[in-house]
Amino acid sequence: MDTRLNYSQTIKKILHDYAEYYTQGGVSIKTLFDESQHSYMLLDIGWYDDKYIHNAPIHLEIINDKIWIQNDDTEEGIATDLLEAGVPKEHIVLGFKPKEVRPYTEFAAA
Repeated sequence: MDTRLNYSQTIKKILHDYAEYYTQGGVSIKTLFDESQHSYMLLDIGWYDDKYIHNAPIHLEIINDKIWIQNDDTEEGIATDLLEAGVPKEHIVLGFKPKEVRPYTEFAAA
């Protein structure tokens, strides 16, 4: 079984679920998938009252058969969604944490 293909499908489903669930006024929530580089993002874009929003609250990448969380601005944490989808902790890297801190998390160091 190709882990990258499985993880790609899992990530896309989770991000699609986020995009369907969260909407605010004139802000569009888009999913951006770059299959060739194994990069997946959720993008908020548009106007909220008089403020222009352009934000990537979630950015995930598949690197060396592990899911790297490069950015996570969700309340619960995207890692929780990945775990609930069956991704083992040792296949999730908190890329936004400094590399010297990662070994002390409950997730993979790299």
